[in-house]
Amino acid sequence: MSAAYGLYGHIRANRTRSTILVVGLFILIYLLVFAFTLAFNGVVMGGEDLETILGETGVQFLYMLPLSTLGGALWVLVGYKFHQRMIDMSTGAKDVSREEEPDLYNTLENLCISRGIPMPKLQVIETDVLNAYASGMNEKQYRIAVTRGLMNTLDREEMEAVLGHELTHIRNGDVRLMVVAVVIAGIITLAGEMVFRSLRHMRMGSSSSSGGNKKGGGAIAILIAVVIIAVAWFLSLVIRFALSRSREYLADAGAVELTKNPDAMIRALRKIEGKSDMPAVPSGIMEMCIDNQKNSLADLFSTHPSIARRIGKLVAVAGGQEGVATPNSPST
Repeated sequence: MSAAYGLYGHIRANRTRSTILVVGLFILIYLLVFAFTLAFNGVVMGGEDLETILGETGVQFLYMLPLSTLGGALWVLVGYKFHQRMIDMSTGAKDVSREEEPDLYNTLENLCISRGIPMPKLQVIETDVLNAYASGMNEKQYRIAVTRGLMNTLDREEMEAVLGHELTHIRNGDVRLMVVAVVIAGIITLAGEMVFRSLRHMRMGSSSSSGGNKKGGGAIAILIAVVIIAVAWFLSLVIRFALSRSREYLADAGAVELTKNPDAMIRALRKIEGKSDMPAVPSGIMEMCIDNQKNSLADLFSTHPSIARRIGKLVAVAGGQEGVATPNSPST
């Protein structure tokens, strides 16, 4: 077990890689600003050659760079302040006390005490779906939410493993990073939509007033801008999915480190598989869940490794038993 879970060096390296990816998301914001400026100039300066349009765009972009950084930072600040309220509204999660859910509360508290981890707030989502997630940006905000379906389906050891998984996300800084990444990626999605809508209006105005003079570099500039926007959007998705995928294996490992029970984690994952989808919950929040069965058509676009891969890793690294039976668990 000690050989399997001497993962702290790997966790540190993963945090470094993740920080670089978040910086990459800010770079994507700058790409979108450049693309919007280029598209605007492509319409307004349509009769000029491409080199002139690109030169003017570069000058304007340098002036807009500080404002773009400030806008991105303000967006992240809004997400920092209000993300928990938005998550709770989206999922219907409600805080619960020890008196309301004594078994669940005591299980989480014991895990926290065993490793000196501050106790996050506990939430329950009233749905038959089987899922859980951790959220928050600091110790005052940290929460772990589990669905009623999960509580009714898992036995105590399995629930302890799930709570250990979510505590590991908090301990490793995954939760804070995912919130920031989702907030920044939201900027990219919003900015991309704004660019395309603005382009449509600009093109309509240009076609009605210019008499169709398309001999300059404007059309090529607009095409380049559209390609940049498409690439930025695609890369933002890949970055978000990479952030999520790389953490699930470590969180599973952390759950076993906390509980010393890889088989309980395996059983929990088996029960959750195929029953985790919450259709009304935004994709960004689903990326924080213990399982996200959306986006499972291709591995590149999957926010989580498959349950089979995660179980295989637990068997290979943690000494779990792949064929372990599921003992006396409550029925749904």
